[in-house]
Formats: sequence, C-alpha cells, structure tokens
Amino acid sequence: MKPGPRAKALWRGALDLIFPPQSLDGGPAPQSGGISAEAWSRIQFIDGPVCDGCGAPFEFETLDRCAACAAKPRAFDAARAACLYDETSRDPILKLKHADRLDLAPLFARWLSRAARELLEEADAIAPVPLHPMRLLHRRYNQAAEIARPLAQLSGVRYLPDALVRTRATATQGGKSGSGRKRNVAGAFHVPNPDRVRGLRILLIDDVMTTGATAEGCARALKKAGAARVDLAVVARVKERSGLTI
Repeated sequence: MKPGPRAKALWRGALDLIFPPQSLDGGPAPQSGGISAEAWSRIQFIDGPVCDGCGAPFEFETLDRCAACAAKPRAFDAARAACLYDETSRDPILKLKHADRLDLAPLFARWLSRAARELLEEADAIAPVPLHPMRLLHRRYNQAAEIARPLAQLSGVRYLPDALVRTRATATQGGKSGSGRKRNVAGAFHVPNPDRVRGLRILLIDDVMTTGATAEGCARALKKAGAARVDLAVVARVKERSGLTI
C-alpha cells in the first residue's frame, strides 16, 4: 500500500528535523529544500514576452518572432526557457550536470512546467536531448533526462527517454561559433524506432540553449522520422554570447 500525501508530508517533516534542508546554492538555509532567497532574487526568470521561435525575451510586446527567427526559421517549431543563463543560474545548472546534484532536477522540472506550460499542453510526448553512450558512461546520467522525467510526471505527458540516440561522440560545443556548433552535431542524432514518434508533437528537453544547434540537430532527426512537430524547453538560455562555460 502506497503512503498517501499526508503520510508523505509527515515523513518529509520528520526528515527535515533530522536533516535540516540546505540551500542548493550554498546560501542561508531555506524554509524548504531549494535555492536561498538571496540567490532566487538574482535569477533572471523569463516572464515577459518572448520570441516564439527561440524563446529570447523581448523588452516590449512586439512581433511573434525575433528578426533572426523570422529571417531563418529554426528546425524546431518553438522554444521556451525558464531563465537566462548567467553567473547566478550557471552554478546550480553545472552542479546538476557535473557534480551529481540530481536533487536539482525536480526543481528545474517545476521551473519548466511553468515556463513551457503552453508547449506542454500541446505536447504528445516529452523526450530528452541524448548523450553519447561513452559520455553517459563517464557522467553516469543524462542531466536532460533527469529533468525530463519529473517534468513528464508533473504534466502527465508521456515520457519517451529513448526516442533519440546520439550515434556520434561529438566534441564539446563550448568555444565554438554558431556555424561550428552546427557542423559539430550534424548527423549526430538518430531515431531508432520511427513508429514511436511518427505523427507526434514532441517536446524536447535540455538544460541550456546557446545557439540552438544541438536542439536543431535533434529536431531534424525527429522530423525526418515523422514527428509532426518538435518544440524545445530548456532551463536556461544564453541571451548573448557571454563566454560562460556550459
């Protein structure tokens, strides 16, 4: 028999008495597990109007798409990000990615459930951007999958963890130009079972979007396999090329 919500709440309360919650950013202890109030206030959440194509924030309500997306549409249909990638958001994102902080994944999933609400309402399935098997062996987990799984549970949207595979071990995207990033991931993604995605509206999940080259490579593979639509949701997006390590 599974414990009910009240029993779970009592159990969490008992654990908090024994192991008081720590802030995920190393700041003062929060009222519950999460980011301290000070760090929370510095995160630049994207709440206003955005470009429907790439999720870039607009200062004012304007056209649906930014000039770049209007001139050259992306391979994915729409994108949303929970916040901007900067010195504040970078730390918890890298802790999930490289420091085994899997406890951050449900937090990021909650951020995306809000930021990508419209895309989630239209999605038939959620799929993470995949890692190459060798990188997965080294890292032991895929941070995109760790975010996508609880997001699927929160939203009730079907989770397809193996909709995509990365067939080529690409070099890191860090330090590459936009065109260099596209060349780096060209042909790197494959849909092993097209019947699982054919005709579906797929919401692709990743941690950070810089130029969007990786997401576009995934979107092309999914659409080639018959997906009806591919949207993108990321925890953070780079507003401008800032030089921050991802």
